[in-house]
Amino acid sequence: MPTIETLGWQPHFAQQVSVDDFAQTPPVRIVEVHRNALHVVGNAIDEKTPVIPDATIGDWLLLDRTDPQASRVLDRASLLKRWAPGTGRNVQLIAANIDTAFIVSSCNPDFNIARLERYVAMVLDAEIAPVIVLTKSDLVASSDNYVTEAQSISDLVPVVVLDARGDEPEAKLGEWCKPGKTVAFLGSSGVGKSTLTNALAGSQSIETQAIRENDAKGRHTTTRRQLHIVASGCIVLDTPGMRELQLTDAAAGIGDLFADIDALTGQCRFNDCQHLVEPGCAILKAVESGEVDEARLGRWRKLIDEDASNAPDLTHRKSNDKSTGQTSRISQNKSKKRG
Repeated sequence: MPTIETLGWQPHFAQQVSVDDFAQTPPVRIVEVHRNALHVVGNAIDEKTPVIPDATIGDWLLLDRTDPQASRVLDRASLLKRWAPGTGRNVQLIAANIDTAFIVSSCNPDFNIARLERYVAMVLDAEIAPVIVLTKSDLVASSDNYVTEAQSISDLVPVVVLDARGDEPEAKLGEWCKPGKTVAFLGSSGVGKSTLTNALAGSQSIETQAIRENDAKGRHTTTRRQLHIVASGCIVLDTPGMRELQLTDAAAGIGDLFADIDALTGQCRFNDCQHLVEPGCAILKAVESGEVDEARLGRWRKLIDEDASNAPDLTHRKSNDKSTGQTSRISQNKSKKRG
């Protein structure tokens, strides 16, 4: 039976809990999320409890045995989130209290630098340490081009290239996989996240599938997020592949990822410069001189615009504007009818 220490309990959480709290509502960690229940584990506790609003995998709860849905979610050390796919306007919580995020991509045609940048921006914004992991290096004559592209994303992000099978994952990822630390594998389906988790665990307990040969796309094998305690004592989160990753409220992460471009924004002649055609734009000047890559600038613009349009406060404002507009039109129609 795991203890809260082996589950990743840290001073950040302990300082939020009094002695009475600890005795009356023992801390537990959410290790698995089902449709109608949460699997929680703590000291001599391993059970399912009803779903708690706004709680996600990796969260720490003070478990209220008399009213489980009243259990308190402790303040998080980190939180991964994205704009939920589909037509709904909601933020989806991916995972909480992650120390390191391994952003996994393959050395094959599915490699996409723009997608990697999205993951890195999301992870940096959550104040989680990102590491890019390139898999399937054994299937190409040389992985040098993939490594060079990945390294160009940011000096803040280490790049590790490996074969997900065998001993390489434990050897090359070991410095981040210490006892009590929580790591997450993020990336598209078929890049080897479950294979990496199995390699760290020293077992084949998680099902894996081969990619499609015609386009190197993967099939969904992992269907839910789940925490696994592996042999090293590290807690590993395996996640389903995300076909769509839209950022929300991630301006700080985007700024960290594109720190060079972000620094130039303060050097433009005009404070409201849009960095498109304005005279005296420091960013456009840097593109002309070759200091900033034009394609990278385009990706920065896209992420900035997307994050702004998905920001919760902007959505709320648009909703209010829409309601105000509807009220105004209703009033106008009533006035016309009275007239």
